[in-house]
Amino acid sequence: MAFTLYSLLQSVLLVVNVVAVLQEERFLRHVGWGSDQGIGGFGEEPGIKAQLMNLIRSIRTVMRDKVMIFCLNNIVHKVLLL
Repeated sequence: MAFTLYSLLQSVLLVVNVVAVLQEERFLRHVGWGSDQGIGGFGEEPGIKAQLMNLIRSIRTVMRDKVMIFCLNNIVHKVLLL
């Protein structure tokens, strides 16, 4: 199996899919990445953890429906090629 642009896009799609389906109550809170963790004070720069949590929440909010469509398209494409 060769490393192609299609396989790179497919792996990025799978990573975004994993981020989109993460649930705070089941996974993120148990490792200390819940929504109530890492709240800074007023005027402080947010840390890396807070920025990553913000990115995860943004991906879940914006990309959830789009990722499902792309994943279904990818599955249908793989099935038709077999």
